[in-house]
Amino acid sequence: MSAPPHGAGLHLQIPDSAAPGLAAIYQRRTHRKQVALLLAAAALLCFMLIDLAVGPAGYAFADIIRALTAPSSSPPEVRAILWTIRMPTALMAGVVGASLAVAGGQMQTVLANPLASPFTLGISAAAGFGAALALAFGFAILPAFLDYVVPLNALFMALLAAGLIHAFSLQRGATTESIVLLGIALVFSFNAFLTLVQFFASEQAVAAVVFWTMGSLTKVTWAKLAISTIVLAAVLPIFAHRAWSLTRLRLGEDKAASLGVNVRHLKLETMALVALLAAVPVAFVGTIGFVGLVGPHIARLLIGEDQRFFLPASALCGAALLSASSILSKTLIPGTLLPIGIVTALIGVPFFVLLILRSVRTGP
Repeated sequence: MSAPPHGAGLHLQIPDSAAPGLAAIYQRRTHRKQVALLLAAAALLCFMLIDLAVGPAGYAFADIIRALTAPSSSPPEVRAILWTIRMPTALMAGVVGASLAVAGGQMQTVLANPLASPFTLGISAAAGFGAALALAFGFAILPAFLDYVVPLNALFMALLAAGLIHAFSLQRGATTESIVLLGIALVFSFNAFLTLVQFFASEQAVAAVVFWTMGSLTKVTWAKLAISTIVLAAVLPIFAHRAWSLTRLRLGEDKAASLGVNVRHLKLETMALVALLAAVPVAFVGTIGFVGLVGPHIARLLIGEDQRFFLPASALCGAALLSASSILSKTLIPGTLLPIGIVTALIGVPFFVLLILRSVRTGP
């Protein structure tokens, strides 16, 4: 091994004979990550097909495939149910799951907190309160856009909550534990405000707010699906462009800054995009918890921290998780369609407890 040149500092010199071996190891790891992404995509596709087939009127997979590939040859009632009701619902489950999982994964990255997600840190609760103001009283935070009052109210309040979390995280002495405590305080605060809205609202408005807070895909339309898809499609390339900076941030803020990352700007931008990803789905389908927590952790187990693979893995795992929850919501109790937020809570709460117990065991 040759001596390091002058000014090389502590950089290690890798022998030329070791380079091919390291390259082979890197290629094998990259190949495994690519295979994991393909398997996650295949699982998502399977769940979506099952979601299309399951319902009050059950259809065989052959009927679903025929209606998708050759609509003219399938019965009219199958085409009507598939394309008018089930297709937008199944696609929305994938888009919402991907949005929440990506939002949760990036919150965990910038806050260095494995328990961070839009639901656990109060962003979803804030968005829910904003939407409830519109549903119960018709109150518009931005009166110029009355046609989109519910999603805009939700977005504004989610941005407010995300801004509070970000501002607190920049304070000297702020720790991951204190950020979690702030998030818990925001959850309880906005839930209290939501209860206050229900107290003063009419019975009809209370019923609408309660149903909405349970989370449901039953009122999905192609227009709502289009808006949610556009938001996700607009945010994902930005995160992909920041992949290396976000990966470096997992090494610690000081280390990331020494590698040329503008940590303050990156965290502010990421939190704003996270609020956008969390607010739009909540405005359209209601409060759906724990997808933003569980999805990224499954992706991290499969892929690791490399954002080039972690980002699409989080989206695929979140989408697959919510698609599976949509199936369970229609099959757990025959003849009853459960709100999907209840199903995700049943899945997410045990996982949340396991994460807490794991952090206690591995803590100082």
